[in-house]
Amino acid sequence: MKLKKAKLIRKSHRYLGLFLGVQFLFWTISGLYFSWTDIDEIHGDQFKKENVEKTSFQDLISFEDLNINNGIKSVEIIEIDQKPYYWINNKQLFNAENGKIKSGISEEEAIKVANSRIIESLEIKEVNELTEVGKHHEFRGRKLPVFAISYKGKDNVTAYVSKINGKFLGVRHDNWRVFDFLWMTHTMDFEGRDNFNTLTLRIFSLFGLFTVISGFWLWFISSPTIRRFKKNRN
Repeated sequence: MKLKKAKLIRKSHRYLGLFLGVQFLFWTISGLYFSWTDIDEIHGDQFKKENVEKTSFQDLISFEDLNINNGIKSVEIIEIDQKPYYWINNKQLFNAENGKIKSGISEEEAIKVANSRIIESLEIKEVNELTEVGKHHEFRGRKLPVFAISYKGKDNVTAYVSKINGKFLGVRHDNWRVFDFLWMTHTMDFEGRDNFNTLTLRIFSLFGLFTVISGFWLWFISSPTIRRFKKNRN
């Protein structure tokens, strides 16, 4: 009976190890990558200007002179092409000098916003307006439309600027894309990347735990040292 049990555990351990081995490898590789990389570099801080000068504005229009529906819940001042704008209630953009509503920004304005944040050594390659993206796109899950401003160079840097309000939304580059892919394999969320409660991850975690336990159990029942210890006690 003990021999049959050992064979069953050994067989289960072997096939579970084979089944889970690829995912264990991805977990190990991704963990090593995360621990050996600088998260600030992944965020693309090396491509952004360290000290972004903000313009000081005066004589801005009063909120009472704006045509705002349902009152004001939130206000943010955004600079677009050296001009001040009120971003109100996360949905309306007003020129803060004359009160006119601005319905989105132009490509030229988006380039100026990006250039105010991106280091000068990078040269623009192309500009694309994104109105929809796929589930695996690097700008997934965020509000569209946006301008994707790509730069020349081996890092394939892309800056994103909202067409809705002119906000600079961030930078993506090749190291970030590697990080994003490995993060997907780490969380096993193959769509949104950040869900740690996927059924796949839960199943693999349980099987992984069982594989480890079966390995310890197999060692315990097959170890000559344990057998000698039990024999001496008896």
